[in-house]
Amino acid sequence: MQSARLVVFDTTLRDGEQAPGFSLDVDQKVALALQLEALGVDVIEAGFPIASEADAEAVRRVALALHSTTVAALARCAAGDIDRAAWSIAPARRGRIHTFIATSDLHLERKLHLSREDALAAAVAAVTRARSYTDDVEFSAEDATRSDRDFLCTVVEAVIRAGATTVNLPDTVGYSTPDDLGGFFLDVMTRVPNADRAIFSTHCHDDLGLAVANSLAAIGAGARQVECTINGIGERAGNASLEEVVMATRVRPDRWPAETGIRTQALYATSRMLSDMTGERVQANKAIVGRNAFAHEAGIHQDGMLKDRRCYEIMRPEDVGVPRSTLVLGRHSGRHAVARRCAQLGLALNRQDLDRVYRVMVQRAERQRQIHDDDLLDIAAVELGVAPTTRRETMPHEAGYGFGV
Repeated sequence: MQSARLVVFDTTLRDGEQAPGFSLDVDQKVALALQLEALGVDVIEAGFPIASEADAEAVRRVALALHSTTVAALARCAAGDIDRAAWSIAPARRGRIHTFIATSDLHLERKLHLSREDALAAAVAAVTRARSYTDDVEFSAEDATRSDRDFLCTVVEAVIRAGATTVNLPDTVGYSTPDDLGGFFLDVMTRVPNADRAIFSTHCHDDLGLAVANSLAAIGAGARQVECTINGIGERAGNASLEEVVMATRVRPDRWPAETGIRTQALYATSRMLSDMTGERVQANKAIVGRNAFAHEAGIHQDGMLKDRRCYEIMRPEDVGVPRSTLVLGRHSGRHAVARRCAQLGLALNRQDLDRVYRVMVQRAERQRQIHDDDLLDIAAVELGVAPTTRRETMPHEAGYGFGV
């Protein structure tokens, strides 16, 4: 199956920053944008310029700083929004205006107090105005997945005719399932007669924990742009995680034959940079970039890892920028891992000595979460009266990682 090029649209600086506790100042936005460019992101949505002077200035500063990545600015389907977005992206080597309006009856009636006809007219007018500033215009139908399908198709056809080059069909409230969303994209792209003139994009939220799965379903159905954020941050439960979507396509090209321009070795560093800026830690078991993503404590797993890492890892840690896999010593660890670390520490133990060290290590692990090198050295000294025969090896666990394989 031939691979398709997947456009990675990062909205960490816009949708991600809207999450409580994740606000960034202008300098931080520029620094993170440069890191995202180094990561290989195709489009960076740098902000919502009409929201504030600071947001407009941040987008403009990002536009000035980047060398090759497209800079996008969000705008409602209103003339003032479009004009402000255009001013913000003006210095960019590649600029995009991303305009949106809701298409579901719920949003139109209860939030916007607009008729379908008025929404359609506003969408076409906004895209037409945006095209007067740039030939790269994206249109989003907010709450697309809960919209009347016939009306949605009418809007999509009209905005493509008006000049939209990317059409985003967001699952704004994370309501869909993968089966829903895959069929949804197939249906819309089949029914819209000029669908071949635009790239279709997916933007999924994680309210049911399905943002990544839904995004991949849309990609499988033909979407060729994915909108996502570093660490999956964003409104409410967040957006689809960039690192998870990208590595899913990398590990399972048989299922999602889509190539990206992402330099995956920079994923971990980018994740850490965002965490350091916001002070919000990534959960330990977060896929790809979490502290435990490549850590193993269970004895059976550790034994398998020592024999062949592929037994328990479907990707190499260095492929995402993690220094190495780690075998964490704790009460679930087995003798093989303890023997390995003792040898690395220069402790020459026979089978009987190892059994004694292992037994005491397990007892100590019942009282503390993790066993460190000093613990093993102390156990060996007390139980066996032995000291390392060689110089102690410095390992990554001394920074909290466990020992590597």
